[in-house]
Amino acid sequence: MEARIEKRVLLAVLAHPDDESFGMGGTLAKYAVDGTSVHLICATRGEAGEVDPEFLEGQSSIAHLREMELRCAIEKLGLREVHLLNYRDSGMSGSADNKHPEALINAPLDQVAKEITEYIRRIKPQVILTFDPIGGYCHPDHIFIHQAATKAFYLAGDPAFKSSFPSYKPEKLYYHTIPRHFVRFNVRLLRLLGKDPSKYGKNKDIDLTQIAGQDFPIHTRINYKSVKTKKEAAGACHASQGGAGLTRGVIRWLLWLMRAKPEDQFMQAYPEPDSGIINTNLFAEIN
Repeated sequence: MEARIEKRVLLAVLAHPDDESFGMGGTLAKYAVDGTSVHLICATRGEAGEVDPEFLEGQSSIAHLREMELRCAIEKLGLREVHLLNYRDSGMSGSADNKHPEALINAPLDQVAKEITEYIRRIKPQVILTFDPIGGYCHPDHIFIHQAATKAFYLAGDPAFKSSFPSYKPEKLYYHTIPRHFVRFNVRLLRLLGKDPSKYGKNKDIDLTQIAGQDFPIHTRINYKSVKTKKEAAGACHASQGGAGLTRGVIRWLLWLMRAKPEDQFMQAYPEPDSGIINTNLFAEIN
């Protein structure tokens, strides 16, 4: 028997404003519409994100702007609450932001895991979502949060771990992962166009070949067609980071070419899933 819908609680643990919209936003919106209480932990305010000057007019900082965009997206997705951890965006690998003393990746992993554990024990989610082991596209903050969230998932249910709240054991842990067929298609296409797939993106700091070479099993697929407009509206909130433009032009054409479904896919990290079974519900088998 599945959990009664009014009792369902889902927690996503991510790194930056826009991770919730450009990544698993469709899934978050779908469960929110279905009556699930959906919470988000966001570790930073995206200070290292590149922002065109026009977006900073009247804003005190990039962090303030991106937090406003995040809160806009949370409303569009229908999430109950966002919880900020107050670390600084570490930037991509090799950037000067990596060395900032307040950068997330420079914080003790145990400290960040403890903070997440406090939220888990207070919110009591049955299901927790975070990045896959390579952070989707190898962003240092994504990888760090994957590690911290995974550690916190187990700490939350450990009575020996002392915190402000009693122990609570979530029932499922999932890792969101990018469809590898899409990444591999882009690698081949870029090479055909004479471009280097190891230097992808606006700042040439994403190595698609590294991502394409990493594969993870898929145990759950969530079709979010019914809330696709909510995901798009949330993405548009992040105007300083491309917003709705990410689903226009060449990207939209590529998605059409590949007949991409409005679907998120997840690897089930806990409990160990039955091999060969693909679920369509993150709360499957939860009583």
